[in-house]
Amino acid sequence: MAVMSGIAEPSTPTVIRLTGEIDIFTSAALRRRLLGALDSSTNLLVLDLSQVSFCDASGLAVLVGIQHRARPLGITVVLTAPRPFMSRLLRITGLDRGLPVMT
Repeated sequence: MAVMSGIAEPSTPTVIRLTGEIDIFTSAALRRRLLGALDSSTNLLVLDLSQVSFCDASGLAVLVGIQHRARPLGITVVLTAPRPFMSRLLRITGLDRGLPVMT
């Protein structure tokens, strides 16, 4: 589901690679892992979506919720490398305007 790479250093982004499906069955565990990552994150948390094969509304809610938790901590959440279906999902829901996406 989520693979964390690297050790948090202030000048280096924290990168988390998400894999597989992000849905109602996996979203609670993902939320816990990402909240834990905020505790040790740098000021930039990059969520790599290149290996996400599916995402439903509960998965989108996790991404938005993490962003809301990160802001008061001074952490910027950025999504990177979304597959075409994920880019379209972010675009049609309008989340691409609130969650920065790097392609």
